[in-house]
Amino acid sequence: MLGILLIVAHLLPAGAFVPLTQTLSRSAVSEQSLQHLVTPPSQQKRAVHQDSFTSFGPAGALLVGAAVGLAAAAARHKSHTCKRAISSTACRANPTAVFETSMGMFKAELFLDQMPITVSNFVDLAKSGFYNGVHFHRVIPNFMCQFGCPKAKDPMNPMAGTGGPSDGTSYEVLDGSGEAVTRRGGGNIPDEFTAKIPNKPGTLSMANTGRPNTGGSQFFINVNDNSFLNWYDSSTPSQHPVFGEITEGYDLVVQISKVRTNNRDAPFEPVMMKSITIEGA
Repeated sequence: MLGILLIVAHLLPAGAFVPLTQTLSRSAVSEQSLQHLVTPPSQQKRAVHQDSFTSFGPAGALLVGAAVGLAAAAARHKSHTCKRAISSTACRANPTAVFETSMGMFKAELFLDQMPITVSNFVDLAKSGFYNGVHFHRVIPNFMCQFGCPKAKDPMNPMAGTGGPSDGTSYEVLDGSGEAVTRRGGGNIPDEFTAKIPNKPGTLSMANTGRPNTGGSQFFINVNDNSFLNWYDSSTPSQHPVFGEITEGYDLVVQISKVRTNNRDAPFEPVMMKSITIEGA
């Protein structure tokens, strides 16, 4: 448990309030010890189920044919309904984010259908160029890569990890509702603890200070199965909602997590985000 708390404290933005671990000296914890305290990713097993078909004779064939016809009609009706309800995210594919870094490119699906408030915040910032020229300010192998602090445009800035969007700025939630969200309390957005999406390898998750509603622009990419960071996991006080998942270039992110770092886990050779382009939103 101590190991998990130390890792959680390390994930929070530098200088932030750290619940339950504020008496621990962060400088006394080496990168090497953190690596050993991280639980290796669990083996992800997926059971694939295949429907079995049995011959029922002519009468059964008629029933099956009727069922197939009804299903096809229902699908056509749903398609027409989706075309009419163009404002519904359920009828659109989720947007894709294309990350161009100084080490290469990777892509991620953004879960707009499940996390509209969080994804819309990210899309707004990306489209405004907020992330362009920002560096990864904390990378830990077998754990995660953290990014998104505007103060990390200077890769050596000791305050990297403490910044966020401008307070009072707003954005539209892209779910067709027309709702607008204003960033408060230092550029923060409301916690979106709705979809139970696990912090598994390749997922994008919101960083925060440990207090409610303190997420802004910073996020991290998991390179391990970090289930103890799930907002619905009561084993630790950490609550980090997932809002996307890498679909292309995951190996590059793992490579970034393994670069040589200093005592603040910042890369010695800066890794810069050249641009983030949003497709489909």
